[in-house]
Amino acid sequence: MAFEIKDIDESQAPLLEHLVELRGRLLKSIAALFVAFGICLYFVNPILAFLVQPLRDAAGTGGKLIYTKLYEAFFVDLKVALFAAFMLAFPVISNQIWAFIAPGLYAKEKKAFLPFLIATPVLFLSGASLAYYVVMPTAFRWMLGFQGNRGGIQMEALPSVGDYLGLVMQFILAFGISFLLPVLLLLLNRAGIVTRQQLSSARRYVIVGITVLAAVLTPPDVGSQLMLAVPLMILFEGSLIVMWFGEKRAAKAEGQAEVEVAG
Repeated sequence: MAFEIKDIDESQAPLLEHLVELRGRLLKSIAALFVAFGICLYFVNPILAFLVQPLRDAAGTGGKLIYTKLYEAFFVDLKVALFAAFMLAFPVISNQIWAFIAPGLYAKEKKAFLPFLIATPVLFLSGASLAYYVVMPTAFRWMLGFQGNRGGIQMEALPSVGDYLGLVMQFILAFGISFLLPVLLLLLNRAGIVTRQQLSSARRYVIVGITVLAAVLTPPDVGSQLMLAVPLMILFEGSLIVMWFGEKRAAKAEGQAEVEVAG
């Protein structure tokens, strides 16, 4: 019995050490987020001007945002600062996550994960940039096109600042996260959960899923939906090509290993 209690105590020690380390990593991440939030709150007007730029480009000189609740503008500033703070603090947060996970991985596993760590921010920024510089101006021009005399009454777009920024953040997050599709597929493939052949045979279902996803995440105009769906389909096909090269490289390495063993 004494041996069993001692064995349990020894098994609990590493768990407690991991929990203490996890607590420290979380505190550092939260501290980084708070510091970034303070910085972004101080520069909230330039950040707001950046987020409003697609509407100005689409509306020309006639763009206008309103707020109908006295406290709405204040909470919009907080929302914009928090949104920007997460983007600013993401490198620190991701570094803390990696520092917690990395000690449990072998050198070969760390090397295998490195491309995914590099690709994640690159793909997210690519999707967010596509949303900001191409999709939003196009979508906003289409939405503002409904202004004018319709049915004998003058219609004018007067979006509230809260609704507009909510739409902008939806665009940026939807495109940024959706562009991480290759990372997800390649990780699932690397883990042996799905194979290239399975994904290739399910291509028609993937296309339907991407179409539905684009319809849900973007406003109800065909242009915005196609601007999300088409890149996602290209990224899906690109993921299959990367898997194919990976299979060829693995087969070549296996063949060389067999030759060395036979020799």
